Amino acid sequence: MRMRKKPNLIPRMEACSDIWVREPEEMRGKWLEKYPDAAALHLEVGCGKGKFTAETAALHPEILFVAMERVPEAMVMAMEKVKNAGLGNVFFIGEDVAGIRDFFAPGEVDLLYINFCDPWPHKKHASRRLTHAGFLALYKSVLKPGAEIHFKTDNAGLFEFSLEQFASCGFRLKNVTHDLHKDGPVGIMTGYEEKFYQLGTPICRLEAVYEEDTNGDQCEDTDCG
Repeated sequence: MRMRKKPNLIPRMEACSDIWVREPEEMRGKWLEKYPDAAALHLEVGCGKGKFTAETAALHPEILFVAMERVPEAMVMAMEKVKNAGLGNVFFIGEDVAGIRDFFAPGEVDLLYINFCDPWPHKKHASRRLTHAGFLALYKSVLKPGAEIHFKTDNAGLFEFSLEQFASCGFRLKNVTHDLHKDGPVGIMTGYEEKFYQLGTPICRLEAVYEEDTNGDQCEDTDCG
């Protein structure tokens, strides 16, 4: 669903200019300079309206968070949440994840979040899924060995596809669940996730560990849709 155009979008974004990184290429390999006391850098791909972003960053002031969101109408809401919360450990990039290698140096990211990305259900669009092998290869190029990807979705088909894609790229899977909140809420939820939970929709989640290997950034596309 396309998000409605926000009134006064540009002025609202300009008001968040101190946390909006407009030329992320210039920060490649230097992100920790934004928050020198950070113990690690966590990256969220497709942060949406920023509920998960702001609440997670508030809970972990020792971590530098960078959130990517290519839809300005969503990103401005996320930035305003962070500003209103008075957080100094979050910065935003309004770019597509396909350019991630231009924005982060090899080994710069300690943890990457993918929450409720577009499932692109048709097989012909499989390569657009953010857990497709092509994207996983990009993530591997900026993750530290031992770093993790945390992935959540309400789409069972996408989850099964993702399990195969992560395995094909040499990630070690752990804490895999097809019903995260079965026994009650677990962890910080996104806005979408709260709605799904209220509807009783099972949430799938996994943690994928990047273990450096001789395959480098190469991944095998399992071609499942």
